[in-house]
Amino acid sequence: QVQLVESGGGSVQPGESLRLSCAASRSTPSTVCMGWFRQAPGKEREGVAVTNIGGSTIYSADSLKGRFTISKDNAENTVYLQMNSLKPEDTAMYYCAASKYPCYSGTWNISSAYEHWGQGTQVTVSS
Repeated sequence: QVQLVESGGGSVQPGESLRLSCAASRSTPSTVCMGWFRQAPGKEREGVAVTNIGGSTIYSADSLKGRFTISKDNAENTVYLQMNSLKPEDTAMYYCAASKYPCYSGTWNISSAYEHWGQGTQVTVSS
C-alpha cells in the first residue's frame, strides 16, 4: 500500500506564498502519476495539477496557471506545489493523489482516476 504524506499547509495572508510537499512511501509502479487536488468546504474536490513522475507531462487547472506550479523530485518520489499570490478563494484542504497509470488529459482532474490519497493539508488564506 502506498502512503502519501503531505506537508507545508498553513494560514497565510492574501498575496503570500506556500509550498506543499507530498512524499510517497513507495516508488513506481504505484506512483506513475502524482499531483494535487483541493476541496473547499461545500464544494467538490477539484484537480489542481498533476505530473508523470517518470516524464515531463503536466496537467493543471487553467484558472490556476501563473500562480500555482507543480514540480517533482524523482529520486525522492516527491511532488511539490508552489502556490504564489494566494487568494482567499484558494482556501481548501489540499490532497496529494497518485495513480499507477500515467496522467491522461481526459481524466487527470477526476478523483476516481487515482488509487492513492494523502490525508490532506489545510491551506487557509485570510487577512
